[in-house]
This record gives sequence, structure tokens and C-alpha cells, in this order.
Amino acid sequence: MPHFRSYDDTELSYRVLDARDGTAAPPLVCLAGGPARDAAYLGSLGGLDGHRPLVLPDARGTGDSPTASDASDYAFPRLAEDVEALREHLGLERFALLAHDAGTAVAQAYAAAHGERLSHLVLLNPGARLQGELPDDAREIFESRRDEPWWPDAAAALRQLAEVSDLDEVRELLLRVAPMAYARWDEAQQSHAHAEAGQLNPVPRAGFWQGVDESARRALLARLSEPDCPVLVVTGALDAVTGLRAGELVANSFRNATLHTLPGVGHYPWVDEPETLCPLVEDFLTTPGA
Repeated sequence: MPHFRSYDDTELSYRVLDARDGTAAPPLVCLAGGPARDAAYLGSLGGLDGHRPLVLPDARGTGDSPTASDASDYAFPRLAEDVEALREHLGLERFALLAHDAGTAVAQAYAAAHGERLSHLVLLNPGARLQGELPDDAREIFESRRDEPWWPDAAAALRQLAEVSDLDEVRELLLRVAPMAYARWDEAQQSHAHAEAGQLNPVPRAGFWQGVDESARRALLARLSEPDCPVLVVTGALDAVTGLRAGELVANSFRNATLHTLPGVGHYPWVDEPETLCPLVEDFLTTPGA
């Protein structure tokens, strides 16, 4: 695993998936969500490495990156500074950045602080906690699927999740509620979901949203209107985790954003419909940037 030194001299790890067609297209840096889930769950993002290299960093306390000595280093604005250190290490003047789920908060913090370094920004299935809202349409999507065979057990497990703190119990319950994150509960979806328990990192997860007060949040949001780079926000019509409204709020935070909702797709579009996601993202990345 290659490593890079961040702003505080910590060595962090990353993986590179070379372009399968051998082209020399610019790389796409990809941030995992969770928060604090190992980047392994991204895989190749359904084949996005077909035409360009993918760079997948392990955030602090995940994958092969070390834990932090100070919990504040897990806060998403600090993680954005790790992304800037990675950019410098890779020697990229400007680059394209993709993020999923909670990783979109890191990507937005990066755009606010270093927007001039971005050529394109892709935000997959974002939440809107950074925007100060927690839309409830994800719950409505979940309720609309109550006729599916997995739904009764998932609903019972979802109620129990709010009442348990033991990590082993949490992991067991997360697997039971996992079908709500996918459009289908087929073999590919089940295999992806079963890997989640071993990819969770509770201490970095707990620090992700810490240390960012209301004034800092508002200041960060105000700066999101400054970057010139095009932004693509992707949501899934069957995403019962973050829903659709959050994507609208995130897209509205930028001045040059396009919102695209994929039908028949849940929270992991590269698992549900890679043949739809990959051309969408690749077409976006090949359009002129900022």
C-alpha cells in the first residue's frame, strides 16, 4: 500500500486502481462514507476504473491508516486537509473528486477550503446534515417498500438499533436492516452488505461530526457558492438511507450543480446499477471542467 504524509506528518495509506483500458486519463480521487467505513466497500465503484485510475485513500482510523492521537483529527474538515495533502503528494494541480454518503461532507469541506483545486466534483447519495437539515423522505421510501419480504425483519431491527450500544449487536442489526439500502436483495447486494460489519470503525465514526460549531458550519456552507467546478449530485429513487431531498439541498448549496436521480437504485448505485452509474459519471468527468 502506498502512503503519503499529511499536514501533521502522519502517514496515511491509499490504493490506486489503474485504468483497465490502459489510458492515461486523469485520476479520480474517491472518498468513502460511513462515516469511518473502510474504503474497501467502494470496490471499483462498479467499474469506474475502466477509463481512468481511481485513487482511494484510507481515512484516519480506517483501512491501513493509523488511528489519530487526538479525536478532533477525525472531524470532517480535518479529513478534508488530508485530501489536500494527498493532492500535493500525487502532484496534481487540479483533480476530480468523488465522494459517497458521509464522505460527501469531507468533499464539501474540501470544496469550501480548496475549491480552486477541483476540476469536477461528484457527490453520491449525500446526506444533508451539513446543510442543517435531516429530511424524513428516506423514512417514506422505507415505508413504501413494506410489501417486500425482507421488510418486517428490517423494520424490527431498525427499531432496536436505537436501543443498543454493544458493537456486536449493532453489527448484527445493521445486517438485518441492510436490504433497505439497496434496490434489490440479490446475491450482489447481500455480498456487499455482509462485508459491512468488518469495515466499521466506531471511534473515528464518533469523531466525524465533532468540533464543528454552528458558526463554522454556516461559514463553510457560505463558501460552497465560490467554486467554479461543475458538480454532479446523484441520488437513488429507492435510497431509504439518505433519501432524495438531501441531494436537492446539497445541490442547491453550489452554483454549478446538476442533480440526477437514478430510478431503481438505492444507497449504493454502483452495486444496484453499475451499467447506469458508470456512463453517467464518466460522461460528466469528460465534460469541460472549471
